[in-house]
Amino acid sequence: MLALYILIILAILVIVANIKIVPQAYAFIIERFGAYHVTWNVGLHFKVPVLEKVAKKVNLKEQVVDFEPQGVITKDNVTMQIDTVVFFQITDPKLFAYGVERPMMAIENLTATTLRNIIGDMELDETLTSRDIVNTRMRSILDEATDPWGIKINRVELKNIIPPREIQDSMERQMKAERERREAILRAEGEKKSAILVAEGEKESAILRAEAARESAIRQAEGEAEAIIKVQTAIAEGIKLVNEANPSKGTLTLRSFEALEKVSEGKATKLIIPSEIQSLAGLAGALKETVTEDKK
Repeated sequence: MLALYILIILAILVIVANIKIVPQAYAFIIERFGAYHVTWNVGLHFKVPVLEKVAKKVNLKEQVVDFEPQGVITKDNVTMQIDTVVFFQITDPKLFAYGVERPMMAIENLTATTLRNIIGDMELDETLTSRDIVNTRMRSILDEATDPWGIKINRVELKNIIPPREIQDSMERQMKAERERREAILRAEGEKKSAILVAEGEKESAILRAEAARESAIRQAEGEAEAIIKVQTAIAEGIKLVNEANPSKGTLTLRSFEALEKVSEGKATKLIIPSEIQSLAGLAGALKETVTEDKK
């Protein structure tokens, strides 16, 4: 009876031990009698004891592998070190399990040889400025080569391109000279714009001064013209009033003498006296002499 219990317990342990759960994003390769039998996907599975075994557990998630720098020679005979990063995913677990021995080493060697072939057809400057072209060509070649292994190459990136030290020094000097050239250009452009702004400011200032002077002259001329008009109007009004008053000849003579008196007080060196006033002045002189003689 005890032996039966032991057998039952052993059978339960064997059954439990052969129950397998495949997690998400994994696949199990099952072999029966040493040959491929089936691929288990996600879920609960039972393995036949002794007859079957899990030959390989395959990770179906996208994976990243960073390879060590590889020495390559450019078309212009420059030796440099380039390390690559490969993004890949297993699409067929059976081909991955049986397609190639040590798939990662195979991908690394294939990446190195492909990189040497591509860089060997390019010059140094082209290599440094054409990473996208190199990445695309490598991805295409590697994807085609790894397809029989059940591997899909999603992306290939050149992580670092390390030229020789003397080339790096030369590139740094070139970059420094280029920066200095750009700085000189920017400084010259700034000085040019500054000079243009100053000239435009002086031009506008001169225009404003000229306009101000012209406006001042116009206003002064208008003021003088207005003053002349007012003076002439006043004279005309005075003459009109005199004509309306109908003054006597004596009054006109007296006003003429008063006018001469005011004129004589001026700075003029010559006076022109109308003939009528001269005759009146002579008459006045004669009358004065007659009065004097009578008094004697």
